[in-house]
Amino acid sequence: MNRNPHSTNLLLNLGIESLNEMQEVAESTILNDANVLLLSPTGSGKTLAFLLPIFQLLDEEINGVQCLILVPSRELGLQIEQVWKKMGTNYKVNICYGGHSIDTEIKNLSNPPAIIIGTPGRIADHLDRGTFKVDTIKTLVLDEFDKSLQLGFHEEMSFIIKRLPKLNKRILVSATSGIEIPKYTNVVNPTVLDFIQEEEKNSNLSMKLVPSREKDKIHTLFQLVCSLKSEAAIIFCNHRDAVERISDYLSEKGIFATFYHGGMDQEERERALIQFRNGSISYLVTTDLAARGLDIPEMKHVIHYHLPLKEEEFTHRNGRTARMQASGTAYILFHESEKKAEYLDYEISKLNVSEVKALPKPPEFQTIYISGGKKNKVSKMDIVGFFFQKGKLEKGDIGIIEVKDFISFVAVKYNKINDLLKNIKDEKMKGKKYKIAVARNVIKKEIE
Repeated sequence: MNRNPHSTNLLLNLGIESLNEMQEVAESTILNDANVLLLSPTGSGKTLAFLLPIFQLLDEEINGVQCLILVPSRELGLQIEQVWKKMGTNYKVNICYGGHSIDTEIKNLSNPPAIIIGTPGRIADHLDRGTFKVDTIKTLVLDEFDKSLQLGFHEEMSFIIKRLPKLNKRILVSATSGIEIPKYTNVVNPTVLDFIQEEEKNSNLSMKLVPSREKDKIHTLFQLVCSLKSEAAIIFCNHRDAVERISDYLSEKGIFATFYHGGMDQEERERALIQFRNGSISYLVTTDLAARGLDIPEMKHVIHYHLPLKEEEFTHRNGRTARMQASGTAYILFHESEKKAEYLDYEISKLNVSEVKALPKPPEFQTIYISGGKKNKVSKMDIVGFFFQKGKLEKGDIGIIEVKDFISFVAVKYNKINDLLKNIKDEKMKGKKYKIAVARNVIKKEIE
């Protein structure tokens, strides 16, 4: 067991008073059992459920990688890294994924972290290169492993697992039950912790069928969005083209929306999520990429512009609302010409939206861009101090701050933006002049 003196402060650092039932059971089971399959809905706190016992399993006497966490997407990996860093342990963590500079990763791994988080393709690449030693890795986590299987990472995961000879603990994590565990994982007769069915029984999710008079449902969507009392929502579509078309339409109508899908450059995807997280954007139009594994806020409203083919994806989408004890609503836009989904009961209550009387209120915050980040020794406290002292802002004027490697983003009250930029125009932060301006919107990828 780890005797790190900070262990009692981990929850305090995360701003959590106590663990939920799933997290308590998972912590105990992971510490005591060799093979664990944790099934729990999106938003239930699975990341912390496996990170806490991993912390206790780490040995501070070992100068090498002790735990490998494989994830299907860079976004999920970045979220896990963020939670680990917030825990405030003394252990180093590194993340590796496609689209990230491999030279930077190799340099970071030259001083071995205790934990590596990565996507299967990039981790397999590092193992091929011999970037880090594997003889101290005893714990393997496959987070959202069903998604990795769905994306076709069988070969990479098999390659990786075969090269981990000292593994004595394997943890599989998913928000979907009924997934067949591949033999190459060597997970035999795992202890199964299934919190999915229990959560479904206690669900506070209500569903509304929203009929559309027109085959093109976009105007009905607009009316629905305007009826949500200016509350934020996620809008799910099945195709990337539809995502961008709907986002453009809503924006042209005066609604603060942005888009998110797998065909975007990584920088643009991060920018979209940052602006949605911090409240600068109220409506995120997306594919199923945002259905799980992303650090985005609890929603009261989830809108299905298209229904997914599989019921499990429908469930994951709805997992963005009505989490834990909160309530939420899923809206299904439907035209009579559409083929009905077998998994949906179309006798649910209907919501007929009327002509728009008023647009949703604009967001309270706007995002400010700063051309410096962690690698420039810029911290959240530096930004807060600078904006307070030189920018003349007050405590309630600043919202969420996100500091990346070389850039930062700050949510600032919309009505304070002009004065802030005027006040700091010729000022330096920590002795250096940075570009500070209103962050641009997400840019569409040029079709070559």
